[in-house]
Amino acid sequence: MARPISKLAEGWWDYTTLDSEILNDAARLTATDLEQLSRPGFAVKVYDTVQEFYSAQALEYIDAWRQSTPDNPAGICGPIGPTEQLPIVALMVNALGLDLKKHEAHFWGMDEWLVDGKPVDVTHPLSFARCDNELCFDRIRPEFALPEANKHFPSGDLEAYSASYDSVRCVVMQGGQGEIKHWAFNDPLPRTGAYQDAPPSPAEYRKLGTRIVKLHPVTIVQNARTSGGGNVSLVPTHACTVGPTETWKADKVSIWHPGHHDNPFGIRLSALMISKGLVDASVPMSLLAGHPNVQFSYLRSGIGSVAVEMH
Repeated sequence: MARPISKLAEGWWDYTTLDSEILNDAARLTATDLEQLSRPGFAVKVYDTVQEFYSAQALEYIDAWRQSTPDNPAGICGPIGPTEQLPIVALMVNALGLDLKKHEAHFWGMDEWLVDGKPVDVTHPLSFARCDNELCFDRIRPEFALPEANKHFPSGDLEAYSASYDSVRCVVMQGGQGEIKHWAFNDPLPRTGAYQDAPPSPAEYRKLGTRIVKLHPVTIVQNARTSGGGNVSLVPTHACTVGPTETWKADKVSIWHPGHHDNPFGIRLSALMISKGLVDASVPMSLLAGHPNVQFSYLRSGIGSVAVEMH
């Protein structure tokens, strides 16, 4: 039977092309049901307060950097979205006197915008590297600061960026979840060519590494909403992103759901698919079902319900 046409963008794959039974099952999940989706290799945690949620996210940075030594360097790959954890990370580093240079700690940015075929630099208002620096790294005391050489952003030599995951251990790759069910900018692919009738197989998608991507229209709209006050014209249509290849080199994948990046339905759907091993490249987040150590963290107030409410 032919897959449905997307309700969001007819020329693309996305979760609206799934079997309706999966979508209906996800919509029925309660907050209690979500917590019961944990299984070996997939943990679901729920935090009751905003303070606990973002502090726990920030602590993953500290834990990763504490594990790093000059002989065995290690680090964390972090998202822009959520960003609320970033100032807390700086506060913790300063309060603990954690010498990131001495520890030979590392950080990877997940992605960066592309304009006119070139990654944007830190002068661009939406630059992810700029956000990381302003909200976190520039706030760390100089004597504890992360060396510039130990910051890895996918904005220059993408092959060198990818290779850094082989020379430095990524303790954890953090992410948020976009409305199109991506981590980083691992969006569903266009419905063209070899993928006209079906999205790529999970095995094909898993082979994708750090690369330039064309963004799904939903991702563009979402970033306009969360970062540009709804000004869609401000948001680039292409980006550089870390891929599944590098993601699978991380010891752990940690996804944070505060409730304002994706919606109540979306944060249920990806958890259900990962828990049950329902892997489909139209929902890239579902591929994490194949990673041996994944954790979803929810802010309880952000879980909401999938119900009709007229606003």
